[in-house]
Amino acid sequence: MLGLATVGFAVTFWAWALLSPLGATLREQLSLTSFQQSLLVAVPVIVGSLGRIPVGALADRLGARRMFPTVALLTVLPVLYLGHLADSLIEYLVGGFFLGLGGTTFAIGVPFVNSWYPPERRGLALGIFGVGMGGTAISAFSTVQLAKAIGPSFPFDLVAAVLVVYSAVAYLLLRDRPDRSVAAGSMLARLVTALRMPVTLQLAFLYAVAFGGFVAFSVYLPTYLTNAYHLDRGDAALRTAGFVLLAVAMRPVGGWLSDRFRPVPVLVIAYGAVAVLALLAAFEFPLVPVATAAFLGMAAALGIGTGAVFALVARLVEPERVGVVTGVVGAAGGLGGFFPPLVMGLVYGALGDYTLGFLLLAATAAVAAVFTATLVRRRAEQVATGGIDART
Repeated sequence: MLGLATVGFAVTFWAWALLSPLGATLREQLSLTSFQQSLLVAVPVIVGSLGRIPVGALADRLGARRMFPTVALLTVLPVLYLGHLADSLIEYLVGGFFLGLGGTTFAIGVPFVNSWYPPERRGLALGIFGVGMGGTAISAFSTVQLAKAIGPSFPFDLVAAVLVVYSAVAYLLLRDRPDRSVAAGSMLARLVTALRMPVTLQLAFLYAVAFGGFVAFSVYLPTYLTNAYHLDRGDAALRTAGFVLLAVAMRPVGGWLSDRFRPVPVLVIAYGAVAVLALLAAFEFPLVPVATAAFLGMAAALGIGTGAVFALVARLVEPERVGVVTGVVGAAGGLGGFFPPLVMGLVYGALGDYTLGFLLLAATAAVAAVFTATLVRRRAEQVATGGIDART
């Protein structure tokens, strides 16, 4: 079940990320401005992030056996539309809006995997499932190359075929745990209840820093390396790919460490490491070895942090609410990745360097570390001892 969920997560994220690598090509093809190009790439990400909220609530009620094949199959429609019919900015934006559906499967897989594992093993299991976010890397490495080698529609056709095959396999083989907790009440009522739970907002903040930091560097690191260290775009892209792959690989490590040492100390150390390494990056030391070590260290810390946050979700949230809480937390993480690139761009435009941007990142990570070590730690201890209900 874990393997099927992870593959589904990777495949739908591959579809979700199809437009991003084609941004430069579409800019030339459609004569887009920089803002229009950014909007085109951003729409699927925003929709996929916010869409996790209702999809997570539905997953609590309907289960992954229905939701995974349904979402995968529905994602085929915008994929084929973008590959064959879209021919203007408006048409690409409409297709990108519905393509965002592929980014919602995170909120299906987390409660599903959570239900199949005992509490002491959920951290590692959820970390392994989180490796599926590497589907974005598959898109980054293959989309442009396949479009050039075979034809502009081929990457879309390939992804559509893979989605159809996965939908059939998931429908035949995926099974929800028979005794899983099924949420009661309407979707809206459960969402409102989740938003009123302090633990939901606390976890959303932590994930916005950890996963948001990962997304931000994935998006902005090529620009930073080009501007600050004058690398060519190909070299900057390869170094960014290394950052992404390391962060993805460290996500299950964060889950495993959380199972062994508890999520709170793992998160405190991860956020502390990001704060220190961001300060180091602010000085713009030579790229080799100091800056490279700083960025790879941040990749590892952010990857560990993303795994540890959902190990914490598994400990602090009742099973029947994991889906809707995951939707909110996942949305916060996706949206958290948009603000840092904007800030870094504004800082560089105003000051001509990135020092202030890295100082703000260091301060944010330090706040997250202190917040985890105080409020979140107390809540985790109270829930563990039965002294507090997660809903209060």
